Amino acid sequence: MIEEEGLVVSLSGGRAEVETRRASGCGSCAADGACSTSLLDRLLGRRPVRLLALNRVGAAVGDRVVVGVDEGALLRAAFAAYLVPILALLAGALLGRFLTDGAESGSLLGGSVGLLLAFAWLRRYSGRLGGNPAAEPVVLRRKGGSVPISVALPGRPSGV
Repeated sequence: MIEEEGLVVSLSGGRAEVETRRASGCGSCAADGACSTSLLDRLLGRRPVRLLALNRVGAAVGDRVVVGVDEGALLRAAFAAYLVPILALLAGALLGRFLTDGAESGSLLGGSVGLLLAFAWLRRYSGRLGGNPAAEPVVLRRKGGSVPISVALPGRPSGV
């Protein structure tokens, strides 16, 4: 289980909307802030990530919690999102080149068709994955005490 700490910002049925901060590896490697990841963080800023997690522990708004995601589900989703489109693009380009006796336009057309087919497959796969409870984030436990929501979410009006 991959775990991340966050703050419950709202409740909806048996789910909690949890706001987490993106973790960074900056400062823990030899580059020490001299890499593109560090540069992007400085340019774009760190924005919180919100996710909807099953609330099996009964966390309330303002509670600090630990959210977990199954490693296998995360790896399968990453494989589908990153590797399948690249492989489909390459396979389509090779097939298009083969079918047009080496014409570059055949490679371009075949690669485009392969990529579009991969995106269509990915859309269906994502829909099926959304209905799979094993792939959903889960609130595993409360962490420490609760935080007043106006303090927990800076820049928001009090009582939100």
